[in-house]
Amino acid sequence: MRFSINIPNFGDFADARTVARVAAAAEDAGWDGLFVWDHVVHSKAKRKGQPFGDPWMLLTAAALATSRIILGPLVTPIARRRPEQLARQVATLDQLSGGRVVFGAGLGGPIDDEFGSFGDVTDPKVLAGRLDEGLDLLARYWSGDTVNHHGDHYRVDDVTLLPATSQAPRPPVWIAGYWPRKAPMRRAARWDGAVPLFQSANHGEAPPVDEVRDLIAYLDEHRADRTTSYDVVVGGISPAAPAKSRALVEPLAEAGATWWDERQLITGTDFYRLEPTLRRIEQGPPSLG
Repeated sequence: MRFSINIPNFGDFADARTVARVAAAAEDAGWDGLFVWDHVVHSKAKRKGQPFGDPWMLLTAAALATSRIILGPLVTPIARRRPEQLARQVATLDQLSGGRVVFGAGLGGPIDDEFGSFGDVTDPKVLAGRLDEGLDLLARYWSGDTVNHHGDHYRVDDVTLLPATSQAPRPPVWIAGYWPRKAPMRRAARWDGAVPLFQSANHGEAPPVDEVRDLIAYLDEHRADRTTSYDVVVGGISPAAPAKSRALVEPLAEAGATWWDERQLITGTDFYRLEPTLRRIEQGPPSLG
């Protein structure tokens, strides 16, 4: 199992210099990854007056401050972005970081705030269609091959985007969604990893082990090729005390989870503040027996 730090792109973390500091601290303390949210307003009522940073600028700062840790968005709503521009941002970051990017994608939300506020479509089925079509386009753009595409949502005529990503054939793609909803996890099974949220566990709370086991069994049933590596990312708040963190995280690893993503509770304010985040980072990742 590998261990990552999860931060939003607002509050203290809207500042790229702060994110660079967090990334360097995480690498020095032995963490394996840093993942950043991708929002423009999040929940307008809750985030009123808070600054937001562009996630790709924040991740660029993190890449320049580090040499080892994995970096990426958790998660980018492809339906809110132009696939060709997104492809360039990811490829540029992958080249800059020396192939350290994981691309996390999902439907995005809250839909009314993040889409409706800008006059965009708020029908989840339409957004899901954009997500699936956009994922396919991204993979083709990242290859460096010429792309022609006439789909329900996007059209591409004779386009080659270079350079290709540093990782070949592309960076790993992880898909987010709520479990036990089946459609997002069927989508995740077609790619390289799943970032499930659980209806029984809020952000910052570790999911029940039996639900993680059920999810992984479902993913295995729907994966076309079970011989390739596959990541399942779960998270929450782990205690700094080694024995307590082991008791929390080890059963999830035994159930098949491959990443523990350290996340603060979204109900408070610590999750967008630098000081409590640095304090947990400096205590180091959980240790397994």
